[in-house]
Amino acid sequence: MAYVGLDKQIRRNNRNSILLLLGFPFLIFAGMFAFLLYVNMGNSEATLDNFMMVMPFVIGGVVVWFLIAFTFHSKLITLATGSTTLERKENMRVYNLSENLCISVGMTMPKLRVIDSPALNAFASGINEKTFTVTLTKGIIETLDDSELEGVIAHELMHIRNKDVRLLIVSIIFVGILGFLVNMLFRSLIYGGGRRRSKDSKIDGRVMIVALLIAAAVYLLSILFKLALSRKREYMADAGAADMTRNPGALASALRKISGNSDLEARSDEVKQMYIENGPKENEAGLFSAIGGLFSTHPPIKKRIDFLEGME
Repeated sequence: MAYVGLDKQIRRNNRNSILLLLGFPFLIFAGMFAFLLYVNMGNSEATLDNFMMVMPFVIGGVVVWFLIAFTFHSKLITLATGSTTLERKENMRVYNLSENLCISVGMTMPKLRVIDSPALNAFASGINEKTFTVTLTKGIIETLDDSELEGVIAHELMHIRNKDVRLLIVSIIFVGILGFLVNMLFRSLIYGGGRRRSKDSKIDGRVMIVALLIAAAVYLLSILFKLALSRKREYMADAGAADMTRNPGALASALRKISGNSDLEARSDEVKQMYIENGPKENEAGLFSAIGGLFSTHPPIKKRIDFLEGME
């Protein structure tokens, strides 16, 4: 990814964010329309009538799910990672680095939390100034020197400034809705398979299979769309951190230490998407590397280091 101007790339990514947010409900409605078209045997007029009748209920269900997840996301992240508040008196080094960076760019200081783990990792989360949080592991605090840790904190602050954390929460919620739908349809198909065979049950079975296939296709597309944009935003956060600290080499050095030492367990795979490092394994090659890269949330760490060193 060539560095062609941070402000320009931030604006470009914000435009992509709008497309992403519009894309998720579009996928839901497109999948619903395709299913109704099959049920109505290709009759577009009947399909459109059914679509308009069902759409308010779908929108209502999505909105309720979205509001619940949006409200409790911070508590869910805390439960998934086991993080605790980073006390100022015991961690003045981290607080000083964070406050100085925030002052330098005129942003409100986020909350700081820590995970009791020797792994080297960090992430940002939240949807507004009351919930914005930077979480660090004990391992990364104790292992990195001041300039390297400053680069990592700056990277996470850039995720907050660029509204990446809010976008990621929204995308996780939408993907979660589709994932729940796929799981529900799959369980219904398995459970329904035990019923007595009849002409009607066979028809119901075919309808359920088609619904499952459409939902699975929409779910896969939503994941690929989200992950592709997530990878782009890691480069943006790296570039922004380098610009904030005026020291791209420090973050590159931090990423070298993090590489191979970032394995941090969480109760939710969705939370791992927020980590500073969660990319494909460097020892994978060929087809497996390509497939792994397609489904990874982060670009390979070597490419990120090369990108940062190219800014020096």
